[in-house]
Formats: sequence, C-alpha cells, structure tokens
Amino acid sequence: MSAYIIRRLLLIIPTLFGIMVINFAVVQVAPGGPAEQMIAQIKGTATSATARFGGGSGGETSGGGGKSATISGGGGDVAKYRGAKGLDPDLIKEIEKLYGFDKPAGERFWMMMKSYAVFDFGDSFFRDRKVIDLVIDKMPVSISLGLWTTLIVYLISIPLGVMKAVRDGSHFDIWTSGVIVLGNAIPGFLFAILLIVLFAGGSFLDWFPLRGLTSADWDTMGWAQRIGDYFWHIALPVLSMVIGGFAGMTMLTKNSFLDEINKQYVITARSKGLSEKRVLYGHVFRNAMLLIIAGFPSAFISILFTGSLLMEMIFSLDGLGLLGFEAVVNRDYPVMFGTLFAFTLLGLIMNIISDVMYHIIDPRIDFEARGA
Repeated sequence: MSAYIIRRLLLIIPTLFGIMVINFAVVQVAPGGPAEQMIAQIKGTATSATARFGGGSGGETSGGGGKSATISGGGGDVAKYRGAKGLDPDLIKEIEKLYGFDKPAGERFWMMMKSYAVFDFGDSFFRDRKVIDLVIDKMPVSISLGLWTTLIVYLISIPLGVMKAVRDGSHFDIWTSGVIVLGNAIPGFLFAILLIVLFAGGSFLDWFPLRGLTSADWDTMGWAQRIGDYFWHIALPVLSMVIGGFAGMTMLTKNSFLDEINKQYVITARSKGLSEKRVLYGHVFRNAMLLIIAGFPSAFISILFTGSLLMEMIFSLDGLGLLGFEAVVNRDYPVMFGTLFAFTLLGLIMNIISDVMYHIIDPRIDFEARGA
C-alpha cells in the first residue's frame, strides 16, 4: 500500500500542473481582466460582482482600498483593452506594470508556479490583503456549512437507506421514496427561499437571522450563549443544504444494501442460523457501506467548495464560495489561481485518503496488488 500511496503522491505534481496550465491559458483569452477593471474604475463605470444581489452601485474596484491608478488619461487610442479609448497609452502601460502584465504570459506563469510551490499565493489585486489571509478569514463560514451539512446528511441518509433496504416494497419504502423524489427534484436554493419566507421575517415568522455567522454582541456572551447563537445563525442554510443533499445519499445506501443482501455469502450466513441482525450488521453492513463511508472526505470537500455559493449569497454569508465568485467576476487573478491551486491540491490529497479508507475498512482491497 505504501508504494501505491507514493505513486499517487507523485502523480499529484503533473495533474496539478496540467490543471493550472489549462486554466491559465483560458483566463488569458477571456475579456474583462484586471487592466480592464482598472480602466472601468478610472472611467467611473466599475460595478461590484454582487451589486445586483445587494442593490449597491459600487464594487470591489470602485471603492477605497486595493491597487489604484491616480493618473487621469489624456488622448490616444488604445485598442488592446475594451473601454480604453481616450486614455493615455502611458497610463495603460502603467496599469499593465501594476498588475505584472508587462511580462510575457509564459514568464508570468513560471513566476506564479514558483511562488505557489512554496505556498506563497501573493496579494489580492483589489483587496490589499494576502490571498492566504483572505482564505483563512472566509474559511469558518464554509467549514461550518460543509461540515454540519455532511454530518447531518450522513446521519439521516445511512439509517434511512438501511431501513428502506430492509423494508423494500413496503408502505414505508414507498412513502419515503416520494419524499426523497421531492427533495431531489427541487433545488436547494428554492428550499432556502421558502425557509426565509416562512421563518426569517419574509412574510410570516421572524425566528432566525439572515446575516453573518454570529451576532454582533457575540464577544460579550457566555460560552453556552455563543454555542446557541452559532447554531441559531447556521440553522437555515444548513437545513437548506441538507434537504437538497440527503436524497442521493439515501438511495445510494439503499441500493448498496439491496445489492449485498441477495449475494451468496448472505444466504450462507442465514443458512448457518445467524440472526437477521447479525447478518445485516455483521456481514452486509461493512460491504454495503464501503463506498459510502470511504467517500466521506470527498463528499465533505465537494460540499465545502462547490455546494455553498448560492447559500452564502442567499443568507448573506461571506465564505469561500462568495470569495471565489467575486474573484472570477472581478478577475482577481491571485485569488482565482491561489484558491484553485490550494483546493485542487486538497482535493487530490482527499482522493488518496479515500483510497486509504477503502483499504482500512476492507483490507481485502489492495490497490497495489491490482497495479493501480
């Protein structure tokens, strides 16, 4: 197993490099880069990535902070950037130098990868902060949503899936299948809007807050109050993500158990006089739950980095999803590529951990013997 792990760790390098090359090449030809963002700021046409959601007219590039050019343009016609007509070409060169675009793309990519190799992700173009500091600040929100959602989904889906498999074809199975189909058909953000309307001051009750992870006076509370306040704030977003996520896991659990229940080793165990509970939890459970339990790290990473963007925007939570969205829209390249590098590396490592968990749960699975 150690040789397999070493091979997988070595494969991370070319995989990560290839992903970064492809994304870097795509971004180079995409319009609306940092230079164009700065030109829009100079001409007074910049808007925030979330202005439509928040109703504001300003943006990351139109307020204070961040790198800014203080020279007002004169004549000249610069066709290289959209919206640059009428600005002084010297000003355009100064903006390019400000963001490092005075160097060839290949040189910029090489310098970026050398910095990333030592986990130096640079500074944000528009926030005047290091990328790693931004990620650390946003991490508590995303970890809260991802961790609690994953745990609750597993705690609901596994027992429910086992009960559905054991009672396959019963009224319980039919009615719960209807609920699961409903939960799978309706997107999570619609549940979020419904919960806001019902319980967060939309039209009926005003029981839950809609902004932030904690209250403004959280520092003055006791420990019991802090814990209660924390769960009070995340209750609705986590519930919305759980409703939208438990259906697939439940059906996967049920089908895994159904596949195992009818296998020969189960029939043999029953013929030897073992109780149904012993057969179910002593033999079937380990094999049926192999895929589900071993996939926990990957499921957590998936929910953490891809499943919380809409929830963060709907419930006004400032997490990694919103950070990544604003970075893409504003073309904040250090944040874009820094988070892409870090999260891709984390995802690849989690895949290796999932394989190790397969082996730990069932030692009969030997990836090294299979030549994987």
